[in-house]
Amino acid sequence: MPSVYQVSLFAMASAPGQPAGWIQFLPFAIILGIFYCLILMPMNRRKKKIEEFQSGLKVGDRIVTTSGMYGQITKVNDNSVQVQVADKVRIEFARQAIGGYQGQEPVVPDSGTV
Repeated sequence: MPSVYQVSLFAMASAPGQPAGWIQFLPFAIILGIFYCLILMPMNRRKKKIEEFQSGLKVGDRIVTTSGMYGQITKVNDNSVQVQVADKVRIEFARQAIGGYQGQEPVVPDSGTV
């Protein structure tokens, strides 16, 4: 036979006038939705744009690195690019260090502003 305490718990759970359990979580779900739309979606779009830019680098592109060095790509590898910065001066950079094309807005944001 159930105790009085157990019966009162069941009575409280089904008390009239109490909102359904899922309605109590509705504000939390709305906050998560807003967070996703304002923070995560733009971050994913920016990340995809950067990945497309860095995978599309080719020989002859005039680029600027995230550190501000200007040059022209002379060789492209899987993880790095070789950049000619002066006559007979070539430096190897990681693809992630290429910030954008010369004369255009940088594709990769400056690490100091993130």
